[in-house]
This record gives sequence, C-alpha cells and structure tokens, in this order.
Amino acid sequence: MSFETPKTILLVSGLSGAGKTTALKTLEDMGWEVVDNLPLVLLDRLLDTPLPEGHDEGTDRPLALGIDARTRGFDAAAIAQRIKALRSRHGHDVETLFLDCSDAELERRFAETRRRHPLATDRPAAHGIARERELTEPLRRWANQVIDTSSLTSNALQQEIRNRFSRDGLSDPVLTIMSFGYSRGVPLSADLMFDMRFLRNPHWEEALRPKTGLDPDVAAYIMDDPAYEKAVGRIEQLLTLLLPRYAEGGKSYVTVAFGCTGGRHRSVHVAERVARYLQDAGFSPTVSHRNMESAPQDALEKREPGGPKA
Repeated sequence: MSFETPKTILLVSGLSGAGKTTALKTLEDMGWEVVDNLPLVLLDRLLDTPLPEGHDEGTDRPLALGIDARTRGFDAAAIAQRIKALRSRHGHDVETLFLDCSDAELERRFAETRRRHPLATDRPAAHGIARERELTEPLRRWANQVIDTSSLTSNALQQEIRNRFSRDGLSDPVLTIMSFGYSRGVPLSADLMFDMRFLRNPHWEEALRPKTGLDPDVAAYIMDDPAYEKAVGRIEQLLTLLLPRYAEGGKSYVTVAFGCTGGRHRSVHVAERVARYLQDAGFSPTVSHRNMESAPQDALEKREPGGPKA
C-alpha cells in the first residue's frame, strides 16, 4: 500500500444549486480523487490513509474536496485558516474553487427541479440562498478561482472545469486498439469501427492460411494491396484528429476496432500498425486481438466482392 500524500488539493465549494456536484463529478472523470462533504477535522486522517487499490505508485493524483454550508462544522473563516496551515506545514499546493450564481437563477433552478433549499426546508428558497451566501462569503473572498454559473449549462460548466484543471496524462482516456472478425460478431464496445475486408485476403493463400497478421509474410501480402497504404494512412490521420477531441469531451475509454472476415489476418495486421503509429504520436494504446486464436474456417471466409481469386 502507498501512503503518498497528494501534492495538489482543490477545495470545491459554493452555493447550493450552483454546480458543485457537476464540478466534482467532472474532476472525478478527469482522474482526480474526489471526497465530498468531509468534515475538516478528518482531513489529516484522510491524507494519512493509504491510497486506493489500482493507484499508480509515483503518480501525483490530485485530490478534490467538496465542502459547503451543509458540511458538519462548516465555518468559512476556519476553513481559510486550515488552508493556510496545509500550505505552510505540509507544503501542499491548495487551491480553492468557489461556484457562484445569481440569486434569481438559483431560485429558478430550485423551482424547476422542485428541490428544497437545504438551509430553507420550510421556507421559500430565497431565504436559504440569502443565508448561505452570508455563510460562504468569507470563503468566496478567499477563493483563488471563482466560476459564476448563472449563464452556464451543465455541459458548459463541465468544459470550463476541464479547461482549468486538466492535467497531462491524468485525464487521457484509456485507448484500446482491437482486431475482430465480422463472422464472429461485431464488438459492442467499439467507439470507432473500420472494415478491412476491402483488402486482399490471406486466408485464400494456402501457405498463409494457418498464420496470422503478426507474421511478416502475411503482413507483406496485405501491404501489397494497391489500396492499403492510402487507406490505412488516412485512417491514422483521422485518429490523430479525433482522439484528442474524445479526451477534451471527457471520454474515459475509447476503443478503435478493425474488422475483417475471420479476425486473424488483415484486421490483426492493421491494428498492430495503427497502434505503433499512435504510440509514436504520443498516445498509449493497448492492443487486443479478439479472434486471432480462432481456427480458420473456409465456411466463414466469404470471397469479398473485388477480392483476389484463390
């Protein structure tokens, strides 16, 4: 177990209805460790707790703490002092994000969702909003980052959080490059799927049939197809354009699937080539060959239109 303490701590606070839950969920999707409504007296105990299973050793996984007027023992002035202590005694990089919103917009949101304000369960929401604004004002003044969500949609707030708090390598989606055989069903997890059945099929070459796309002579046979280089090259260019957009959009997992008839030759070779290309381009793909070990079957290998004759 690792007892590494996060070097970066973000305190996320704000007015009820201003988007704290959305902000924390977005940070969690970006790879942050998130703890909501933790009493501050337990903060030191949290920092001394072993990191969760699956945490990479040596990785500075930042910590986001959600706190608001509903948190037990909430005292804005005391929170500010606590932040100062963390900075000075432990050397933590502690930031504070405060989510603000206009009173009118908060009232509209509570009316629209039919939720009761947590500080005015038996009174109009305006009373709770005024009381909470008074309680949190010292924290708002202390915060080094303030986002006014009055005119922001939930998606716009998510994007703003990503723009401000994304970290290289932390929020990158898990990228899988997969090969598969259409005759054995398409992978339901695929985000992008490319059909390689237009390429010449090594299955119909007796010497190549028992081999796979990992074998050099099979690769050479596929690469000799006149359409190969232009088609695969354009797919690689497309992926280098699209994959960063998936990351910006907050997608946690991206699976790119290459299919051929049996899933043993063409799709395997192309998946390996594209994975190497993406690795050289700075991505970190994992390669999976779903049907490469399946036995070759003539009944499944239909001759594609325009394909080479046996």
